[in-house]
Amino acid sequence: MTKKIGPMDFPLMITTLLLVLIGIVAVFSASFYSSISESGSPYGFAIKQVVFAVMGLFCLILSTKMNYHVWRTFAIPILGASFFMLLIVIAGAGKTVKGATRWISIFGFTLMPGEISKFSMILATAAYISANPNRINTVKGLFPIIFCLGAACLLIMKQPNLSVAATLAVIVMCMLIIAGLKRIYLMGGGALFVLALIFAIIGDRDGYRFRRVTSFFHPFKDASGDSFQVVQSLMALGSGGIFGVGIGKSIQKTMYLPEPHNDFIMAIIGEEVGFVGIFIIMILYVLFIWRGVIIAINAPDLFGTLLATGIVSMVAAQVIFNIGVVTSSLPATGVALPFISYGGNALIIFMTCSGILMNISKKRTIQRNYTVEKYAMYQ
Repeated sequence: MTKKIGPMDFPLMITTLLLVLIGIVAVFSASFYSSISESGSPYGFAIKQVVFAVMGLFCLILSTKMNYHVWRTFAIPILGASFFMLLIVIAGAGKTVKGATRWISIFGFTLMPGEISKFSMILATAAYISANPNRINTVKGLFPIIFCLGAACLLIMKQPNLSVAATLAVIVMCMLIIAGLKRIYLMGGGALFVLALIFAIIGDRDGYRFRRVTSFFHPFKDASGDSFQVVQSLMALGSGGIFGVGIGKSIQKTMYLPEPHNDFIMAIIGEEVGFVGIFIIMILYVLFIWRGVIIAINAPDLFGTLLATGIVSMVAAQVIFNIGVVTSSLPATGVALPFISYGGNALIIFMTCSGILMNISKKRTIQRNYTVEKYAMYQ
């Protein structure tokens, strides 16, 4: 007999809202001069981020109230929609910014299919595996996941956006591990992932991927070229020291560090509030991930466990990738800092995922019973 406990995961709710609030303040400060340059107003990006946060809050509340099993119904339609949008981008109908075509405009809204594909793969993978957990340990049963993952990664890399493709692969791999994938398949998949990553980099010797990797090893030799952002990021972190120069007083955001409110926003945070500020933010991320892991462990069924695993993996991977780039510990990528970097697509998706975690948490049980979950769509 199972017993439901706990009405709401308040630590997760508070952590999410604190990260979003920090993000709004950080975007306002980091984008001050960029916003003036682009729109003539210092509040342009900040106002948009507030609007995105309000939309995200609505999605968070809705997904908290909505039974997480409902997402199974939408798994295939959302996956299909994400592939359709990726194909639109590749077909040339996407919006190109600085040589990368990663966005599409629909009825005045700018969507980033790469971000949506991560969410859709989490839903589809969780639904597919939980319908029959044993089939992932057969080639035939594992093939649909590998095919969808490979197709999504290829389309995303065409944009080009290797970082999102790598993040997507990490998410699915984590879900497969938790689902009990055999070691032989896990090792084979890991080797295939590494080979694909190497091929994507080496096969692009004249492109941005290869240049970013080579500049990573000697960033200061090309401080005005491919390593410019990373070098400026390190200068910002160095200037911040322990306690920072003060909120709003960053020097690097004054048109030195390109688009400081996006992927390199942590560098500006480090400059303005120092190591102490970064440490506090990292504590919030650790708390979010810890709560997510607890929710995954105590989920009432395999679908809930895999859904929570995918969400936690997505947040953890992006935090690691983003911080790694900002500190020059990893080659430069285009991965947003969850809940904090500017951007509506990512923020709304992350807040929706946080709401899903809270709903799973509300239905957690003391006694678990992993039975095969029959679902007609996946038979």
